[in-house]
Amino acid sequence: MNTFTLSVPVLCIICFFVFLAGFVDAAAGGGGLISLPAYIATGMPAHFAYGCNKFSSACGTTLASARFFKNRALDIRTALLAAAGSFIGSGIAAQIVLLLDDRFLKRIVIVFLPVAAVIIFMNKGYGEENLSDRLGKTKKIFLALVIGLFIGFYDGMVGPGTGTFAIIAFSIWMKFDLKTASGNAKILNLASNYASLITYAVNGNVIWMIAVPAAASNVLGSYFGSGMALKKGAAFIRPMILIVMILLMLKIVSDFVL
Repeated sequence: MNTFTLSVPVLCIICFFVFLAGFVDAAAGGGGLISLPAYIATGMPAHFAYGCNKFSSACGTTLASARFFKNRALDIRTALLAAAGSFIGSGIAAQIVLLLDDRFLKRIVIVFLPVAAVIIFMNKGYGEENLSDRLGKTKKIFLALVIGLFIGFYDGMVGPGTGTFAIIAFSIWMKFDLKTASGNAKILNLASNYASLITYAVNGNVIWMIAVPAAASNVLGSYFGSGMALKKGAAFIRPMILIVMILLMLKIVSDFVL
């Protein structure tokens, strides 16, 4: 049984970063670049950080997905196919994560954060218009499943940047416009979050006293972030991701080295 606890001030700081992660993730993807390092920076064992992060992310993504669906800002068939692949890939990856050493998991986060950042900021134009109808039906089905499987596996294994990678994949490979790609990415991410969460929860890797208030913060952030995405798009979010990611990255590296 895990006995890890946080003081109220530290929990409030976590909730702030998870709120920010929910806002960023709902608007542009990449919220995990903020939330997962924030959990790990508290000294929480990596497996529990992954579990708490999946719970809060799943709650926030549920709300964001509902708002995109309500506004018809997604391609429902593509999104559901990708979600199916994502659920399978993420579930497999989460099982692998439970077998890995705590320090190795922290190294994975440190290595993938800058890689995720480079990919995010080098792909600034995710799609100006929806040209997905130019793809044949069979090709769309295949691409949706492949995108879901691989990005779901990445989400279950690493996490940060998943939503943004999904947006890029839907825009570049399937020719969706940014808003529709974002909606598709929410459904994909929703499936991968729940697949991983089930694995972590069943194995006792969620600290509920921390995860529940953090999840409430993530939901609130997702509400505002999804509203902003539906109205204005996500380009203005990128500098925020970069600044917060750098600050938290420095904290994680210093804790890891020291």
